[in-house]
Amino acid sequence: MYEICAYRRMGDDNVIARLGSMKALLGIVAGAGASYGIYKLVFGRVGDGGVNRRKSAKSVTIQPGSLMAKVSGFKVVSKSDNLDPSAETESSDIHSKSAASLEPRHLSMLLSLLQSSPNPEERRNVLVTLGNAAAFTVNQDLLREFGGLHIIAGFLSDPSSEIRVQTLNALNNLSMNIRNQEQLKIYIPSVMQLIEMSPVNSDLQLAALRLLTNLSVTDNHQHLMKNSITLLLSLLVVSNEVLQIQVLKVLVNLSSNPDLMDDIVQAQAPASLILLFDSCTSTSVLLRLLFFVGNLRAWRPSAQVAEALRTRQDSLYCVLLDSSSQLHRKLPLLLSHPDEEVKTQVARLLT
Repeated sequence: MYEICAYRRMGDDNVIARLGSMKALLGIVAGAGASYGIYKLVFGRVGDGGVNRRKSAKSVTIQPGSLMAKVSGFKVVSKSDNLDPSAETESSDIHSKSAASLEPRHLSMLLSLLQSSPNPEERRNVLVTLGNAAAFTVNQDLLREFGGLHIIAGFLSDPSSEIRVQTLNALNNLSMNIRNQEQLKIYIPSVMQLIEMSPVNSDLQLAALRLLTNLSVTDNHQHLMKNSITLLLSLLVVSNEVLQIQVLKVLVNLSSNPDLMDDIVQAQAPASLILLFDSCTSTSVLLRLLFFVGNLRAWRPSAQVAEALRTRQDSLYCVLLDSSSQLHRKLPLLLSHPDEEVKTQVARLLT
């Protein structure tokens, strides 16, 4: 079982009015702030909370048919934005139409503006617009062909944390394209470093983990993350529910690859990890923990390897898999969990 970060796409079939100059494009880009930062995680039956930040949404109405209406990956107006309720109908009309994309020249202009603008707020707005545009497959391909992936990724080291967040968000949408992942894989170490150096539960960590979730959805680049298992396990025990879910998405993806299992079980793991296997833990987190353990238990070490692992008391093997692990005592207690799927997964682990 692999997990990805998927985002809602929407657009309309109206024709984009011609932009006569870079200033006209900049005016449209500036309006991108109204749709800043709404990303939705999707995982089967388990509802995942996204992060909805509205600090830029100050009575701003994006006109249907405008460039921003076309590239926005989100609903352009809603009742929760305290805008005119009559605009709700216009928003619904846009939402119901088929996805559309920017013309290639618009994307090229946006990339040029991103590189040349000395204004951090302008760069942030351009990154938001490019991220929304990257919700469409055709734009994912065009941005790769224009060299846009490396241009955008260059802002991972921007001094502004807000710009780094929007860079990660844009790269996340671009990483939904398998061909783009071939270029984006070289930035995995940088993304890992951002996770390690950023404040716990920050937007930076969440955005970085979303990108890693998509980059770990196939076996192609998972090996580039194997040295960061300890970092992910450590983050798992200190973060909030939203971040825990995202960490576990990555861990579940990685543990689905038998070739990585030796590295995973040997990784140093905090002893407090066992405390998460409790009825007090969020059901969304607990289910993913059980999936993770299920993947680990599918691995069968030789007697020699198992004996060597037992000498490392702080290894993930000792914490979760060894016969001395407290998990063997914790799992039966979860059979009385109120959630049926939790009980089903626990029963499978106990058989």
